Amino acid sequence: MPAPLSHIETSPELPRSADVVVIGGGIIGVFAAYYLTLRGLGVALVEKGRIGAEQSSRNWGWCRQQNRDARELPMATKSLDLWEKFGTESGESTGFSRCGLLYLSNDEVELEGWARWRDFARTVGVTTHMLDAAAATQRGAATGRAWKGGVFSPTDGIADPARAAPAVARAMLRRGGTVHQMCAARGLETEGGRVSAVVTERGTIRTRVAILAGGAWSSSFCHQAGIRLPLASIRASILSVSQGAKGLPDALHTSAVSVTRRGDGGYTLAISGRGRVDPTAQQLRFSPQFLPMFRRRWRSLLPGGLEGIKSGHETLQRWRVSEPTPMERMRILDPTPDQNTIALTHRRALELLPALKDTKITAAWGGYIDSTPDGVPAIGETSGLPGLILAAGFSGHGFGIGPGAGHLIADLVTGAAPIVDPQPYRPDRFAGLAVGKVSDF
Repeated sequence: MPAPLSHIETSPELPRSADVVVIGGGIIGVFAAYYLTLRGLGVALVEKGRIGAEQSSRNWGWCRQQNRDARELPMATKSLDLWEKFGTESGESTGFSRCGLLYLSNDEVELEGWARWRDFARTVGVTTHMLDAAAATQRGAATGRAWKGGVFSPTDGIADPARAAPAVARAMLRRGGTVHQMCAARGLETEGGRVSAVVTERGTIRTRVAILAGGAWSSSFCHQAGIRLPLASIRASILSVSQGAKGLPDALHTSAVSVTRRGDGGYTLAISGRGRVDPTAQQLRFSPQFLPMFRRRWRSLLPGGLEGIKSGHETLQRWRVSEPTPMERMRILDPTPDQNTIALTHRRALELLPALKDTKITAAWGGYIDSTPDGVPAIGETSGLPGLILAAGFSGHGFGIGPGAGHLIADLVTGAAPIVDPQPYRPDRFAGLAVGKVSDF
């Protein structure tokens, strides 16, 4: 069963021209489109499948500052404010709540790492509370266990992956934008060395600016335009359970399993960092740049199978804009979840939180997390093709920082003062083989 997702209606006609065309209807694409319409621009959002149907509805739903890499923390902080503001100004519900995030541990090394992050966070005005054994055990009472310590980040929160991206897209529609589902962008046209149009399966939209927010498909799309964007995807597996558990924290992380309350009253269960690496030609191509990432995180990765090749999102194939593309053959990435991981996750969750024994599994799904070599997203205009703005490689962090990323993209398009410093995200940092510091979290 796929991840739950709200539906929205598609605009009846594809426009012949637009100020901006956004390619990809995940959380990044919809927020970018929303903030651009707020500034009075004509925006067309094209999505090969359904709004929010890939990783934007397949994640935990966490919106956090806690344990963010220093390069992402400013965007995470801004995003929390924007999540709140969006609900107020749009009238739409994304399920966002500053419920606080709870981390529990019996590992001294892990606790020391969290304490170091707390000390760093203080220098940038972020509040997080280290918990001693008594406080951690009290906050973690639902586990029935004693804990050596933990963290509670009171200003962090969650949103509902099933509702968020469709809600933002509806708000964008009311502002005068258009949304085109089941409408794959096949490629770009250029004039004078810059973007002049986006070619879709339903027709061509003339534009001077294209925003590529295609998630795991972004690198293969860039390949068609001769742009090198190193991305590699990890297949994660998650499940949800029904309502019925009482007294659980809204969002709890432990090394064994993490649990998040869903908008329907059930819970999402996942194991942090456990993913399958499905080999593809694209991964082989970019493997030298991913070696530092692999060396740091290999213990949390497992070998995969042929899912990546069958899905087609990491192809090195060249396609014609006049013919159906791999994106039309695979409208929605819906990889098979790893059944061993699903079983292990459920077993660990029942052991950690006995109240979950009163629930039933309602769904289990896989999803592809697109990552950059340093674990920090690529956001900004490409030097190789003016008019093309990339927003990809969010490395499992995109849902929570979606509003900030969308706002930054709108700033870059309109020339406004950027909401955060865009330098750490510039795509051209991957031009050579050298890779900067790999994200700590």
